[in-house]
Amino acid sequence: MSDAPTFALALEQRERFLFDVTFDGPGWPVLRLDEPQPLGDGSAPNASRILGAAVGNCLAASLLFCLQRARVPVAGLRAEVRGELARNEKGRLRIASVGVVLRPSLEGVDADRISRCLELFEDFCVVTQSVREGIDVRVSVEPEGLAEGG
Repeated sequence: MSDAPTFALALEQRERFLFDVTFDGPGWPVLRLDEPQPLGDGSAPNASRILGAAVGNCLAASLLFCLQRARVPVAGLRAEVRGELARNEKGRLRIASVGVVLRPSLEGVDADRISRCLELFEDFCVVTQSVREGIDVRVSVEPEGLAEGG
């Protein structure tokens, strides 16, 4: 058995395309997902937006960690993420690109003090680099309660 770190979560349909996501951390809040209209009601973010949030959060956290290790005082950090959808050759919507703008508040900091972090931080972002390189996704469907076929 591998000693590699893992994570787990579960999704449960509430109604139509509304799902609750529970995570493996004790006391973590449930995350609600929904699809935009006409499939869902658009009452919560959809999976594409969560992927964008994951990329943006990972990059922001990676930059913040590097700046803190370099003893650069950070007064705050804002990340803005914009995703673009496009159709592939089969006409299916895909996330074509994700753009992230990171805005750390570094009052009075010399640009030379952050240059090393700017060279390194992206490489330490687990989510962004995994998306860039492609992730092995294994899928199985295990229906429950099927009637025996004839």
